[in-house]
Amino acid sequence: MPDVTALFWDVGGVILSNGWDRAAREEAAKKFGLDWEELQDRHELASPAFETGKITLDTYLERIVFYRKRAFTRQEFTDFMFAQSQEFPESRAVLSSVAAAGKYLLATINNEPLELNERRIRQFQLRREFKAFFSSCFVGIRKPDEGIYKIALEVTQRQPEECLFIDDRELNLECAQQLRMRTIHFQDAAQLRRDLAANGVKVAETESGG
Repeated sequence: MPDVTALFWDVGGVILSNGWDRAAREEAAKKFGLDWEELQDRHELASPAFETGKITLDTYLERIVFYRKRAFTRQEFTDFMFAQSQEFPESRAVLSSVAAAGKYLLATINNEPLELNERRIRQFQLRREFKAFFSSCFVGIRKPDEGIYKIALEVTQRQPEECLFIDDRELNLECAQQLRMRTIHFQDAAQLRRDLAANGVKVAETESGG
C-alpha cells in the first residue's frame, strides 16, 4: 500500500456545520412562519439543481419561499441562511496540524451550492489549508456520484490508493471505497486524529485552532 499523498475532506459535518441542512430549514420555517412540509417539498425539488450550480441562490429562493409575497425580505432570509454556518474548532485544529506538516495535498470534496460555498470559503478562510475545492457547484456532480471522486483524482493526478477521503456520511465513503480510495468515517476530532495516524498521516502533536 503506497503512502498517503492527498487528503480529501468533506466540509459540512466535519470542518464546519452543515450550511443549510434539514435542522436549519426547520429553524427557518419557525422563524419566518413558513409551512414546514411545503418548504421541505419545494427544497427537495430545487436542491439538486441548486447544489450542482444549475440555478442561482435567487432562483432557489424564488422556488422555495418567494413564489408569493412574504412579510419578510429576501435579504433577511438570506442572512439567516448564511448565519447557520459555524466552525468545529477541534476538527479544524486537526486539519491545520495536517496542513502544517507540509507533506500532503489537501482538498475538499463536498456538496454545496455556489453562493453558500464561496461565502464559507471566505468567511472561514478555508484557503489557508485547502489547495483545491471539488465542490458540487463547481463540477456539476454531487456525492455520492462516483464522477465527483473521479474528477478529484484526475485533476490532482493521484492514484486512489494514495488518497484518503474523510466524510461523516457512510454512503459517501462507500462510493469512494469502490474506487479504491482509503476512507475515514468522521465522528469527532479525537477519533479523526487516531484514524489519520493509523493511515500513516503525520499530525503535529501541538495544534492551534482558528
